[in-house]
Amino acid sequence: MKKLILILLMVLAITSTSVSVFAQDISNDKVIAYYFYGKVRCYTCNMMEKLTKEAIENNFKNALVSGKLEFKAVNIEERGNEHFVNDYKLYTRSVILSLVKGNKEIKSKNLEKIWKLSRNKQKFIDYVSEEINNLLKELQ
Repeated sequence: MKKLILILLMVLAITSTSVSVFAQDISNDKVIAYYFYGKVRCYTCNMMEKLTKEAIENNFKNALVSGKLEFKAVNIEERGNEHFVNDYKLYTRSVILSLVKGNKEIKSKNLEKIWKLSRNKQKFIDYVSEEINNLLKELQ
């Protein structure tokens, strides 16, 4: 009887571990919206970060809460962040969207139009929102 209980407990432990690992893999599928900046920040750079964050917080509340979307502002001049310059071929302040599945980036997109749209709040927000929405659809 003790052996049977021990075997059942072991099976239950293995099964619950497998399920939690599987669930964890699914929850790691997400879109990360990066805003990359440096030490020196002009008015336009600050505004682009603010508008990107506004677009995300106002239009993707459910995706933020569920973890399907993350926003990260990253200073590329801080130690440890230099790799982003090479990873995304950055040459200026940028918004990069990263599609991550199973803890691995499978696609990224540089939203190059942000500089052109930086003086038009609504067009900027619409552009960023549309691009995020396109990648979120790929998670389904």
